[in-house]
Amino acid sequence: MKLPSGLSMTKLAGPILIIMILGMMVLPLPPILLDMLFTFNIALAMIVLLVSLYTTKPLEFAVFPTVLLVTTLLRLSLNVASTRVVLLEGHTGPDAAGKVIEAFGHFLVGGNYAVGITVFIILVIINFVVITKGAGRIAEVSARFTLDAMPGKQMAIDADLNAGLIGEEEARTRRAAISQEADFFGSMDGASKFVRGDAVAGILIMMITIIGGLAIGMLQHNLDFSTAANTYTLLAIGDGLVAQIPALVISTAAGIVVSRVSTDEDLSTQLLGQLFSQPLVLYITATIIGVMGLIPGMPNFSFLTLATTLAGAAYYIEQRARQPEELEVAAPVQSSIEPVEVSWDDVMPVDILGLEVGYRLIPLVDRNQDGELLRRIRGIRKKFAHEMGFVVPAVHIRDNLELKPNGYRLALKGVEMGQGEAYVGMLLAINPGRVLGNLVGTPTRDPAFGLPAVWIEAELREQAQTFGYTVVDTSTVIATHLSNIIQSHSAELLGREEVQQLLDHLAKESPKLVEELVPKLLSLSTLHRVLQSLLEEGVHIRDMRTVIETLAEHAPRTQNVDELASLVRVALGRAIIQQIYPGTNELQVISLDPGLEGILMQATQTSGAEGAGLEPGLAENLLAQAQAVAQNQEQIGLPAVLLVPAPLRGLMSRFLRRAVPQLKVISHAEVPDTKTIRVTAVLGGKG
Repeated sequence: MKLPSGLSMTKLAGPILIIMILGMMVLPLPPILLDMLFTFNIALAMIVLLVSLYTTKPLEFAVFPTVLLVTTLLRLSLNVASTRVVLLEGHTGPDAAGKVIEAFGHFLVGGNYAVGITVFIILVIINFVVITKGAGRIAEVSARFTLDAMPGKQMAIDADLNAGLIGEEEARTRRAAISQEADFFGSMDGASKFVRGDAVAGILIMMITIIGGLAIGMLQHNLDFSTAANTYTLLAIGDGLVAQIPALVISTAAGIVVSRVSTDEDLSTQLLGQLFSQPLVLYITATIIGVMGLIPGMPNFSFLTLATTLAGAAYYIEQRARQPEELEVAAPVQSSIEPVEVSWDDVMPVDILGLEVGYRLIPLVDRNQDGELLRRIRGIRKKFAHEMGFVVPAVHIRDNLELKPNGYRLALKGVEMGQGEAYVGMLLAINPGRVLGNLVGTPTRDPAFGLPAVWIEAELREQAQTFGYTVVDTSTVIATHLSNIIQSHSAELLGREEVQQLLDHLAKESPKLVEELVPKLLSLSTLHRVLQSLLEEGVHIRDMRTVIETLAEHAPRTQNVDELASLVRVALGRAIIQQIYPGTNELQVISLDPGLEGILMQATQTSGAEGAGLEPGLAENLLAQAQAVAQNQEQIGLPAVLLVPAPLRGLMSRFLRRAVPQLKVISHAEVPDTKTIRVTAVLGGKG
């Protein structure tokens, strides 16, 4: 039979299984089918346990809460079905409900029904009080801590995304994983309640079966008390045991899953690697056990045998650790003894972008070791090219023994632009401003933005994220610092060679447009300065077609770089506003006080925009107000943007750029007609 479109056996397996489980509670089952289902239940429990043992991260078994519910429902359905058979056919003998129940009953009872009932209750209590309760508590606490750590983890993802270390797709995947982790532990906390209820139900079902069986056997089938008690007690205990053993196994699996710390190793590897990896610990344990074995009255053979085994294992581990590693010795390079004349080859060009590292950071930039920092630098350059519109020069990396072992230095055209220290194998926990506690580590500051931070051990990552810290690894620290320098000095990184490459790239699609502008109307030097002017204010040059068309239109009239840059900004107005206000139609801006605006307009009309100046007292007051207003805008979550008339934009931008770099200055001409403006602060009033 052909299935309807969109359906498959895989999709039908879940609904069919649930319907069959629910059907077992209502429909009578023959003993042979009960044997098969009880055997399947035990096998399923073992599969779940083994999967939990070989799972390295809880989310690899994300379906476990649902599996917990389904297996619990399966056990209860089997209990109902077997209880029905026991009560209906129990008078015929111990094998009335199948061979599995009879075998488990004989195994546990062992000829003494009181002992059988006691052992069964003990198993249920172990499952209910110890394993299930502990696993539920761990899941509850883990869910709370995971939720508390979500903001810090989200900030870490955003930091990696902004630095170009990951793509948008990977960022979405990591955010989804964080959300799934919180959902997983929350679901495990709830699912553990099913198992605890199942343990209680197991005791009640056993007692009801014994009492009901006695009544039915004696009143309906005329059995004497002793025969009825023997038969129905054996069946009830076997029925309960064959259900509770899988329950105990699955509860153990639940405890293992929720108590695991996410690593790249399964449980067996972790146990052997962490529990038996230190010979000194084994030697001390062997000594203690050996001394106890020498005490009169103690089981000397057992203690001394175990002590000898532990000492032998410690010696074996110690000898393996001492085995010398084979080192490859490279053949010495024969140097030429002939003197070499000095030539122009000895003049080393200055690197546009340089990174120097201390010797302990060399593994991060070693190609032979697949250095993580190399991949991150490639990601930064790719992201910058995508956002700003040109490719920055390659970063020249070298080691420098004059630096501290963990130190690094970033240089632009041979001039140091930043330095810091980073520690391989450790993490930097950055305090974004609101954290819930302090961490054990080495206090420092984030080298890129100067925020307070702490270098911590890798195992403290979860604690740091729970406290609200943004946690990044060593490569990310250096890469973010480099990315910040590239962003803030993008204008210097755009040389004439890069401008020519931009023109060559555009000429492949619009050759006539490029030929018309350069060099007929505008020199390459002037175009270079216009593009640098845009980059200095954070305006991307991805839309080179619009830039070239605007310059070609206005170049016959003026060659003034500032004027041409202002005209290009107007043409790029939509892109500039989109860059500052993504996805919004209302622009919250800062405006100039009308009195100050009039003074500045008069000054520019009198002496021109470049020659206009401010009275020192007014300039000092204006800078102080601009810093305060920009800080207030950022604190309330709004971009710091000053909206001024077009003639004042260049003057105000140059005046405020160094003192208040976070304050963007735009003109009315750059705002598209589709946008609405709302003034949130005024600059230049009395204060």
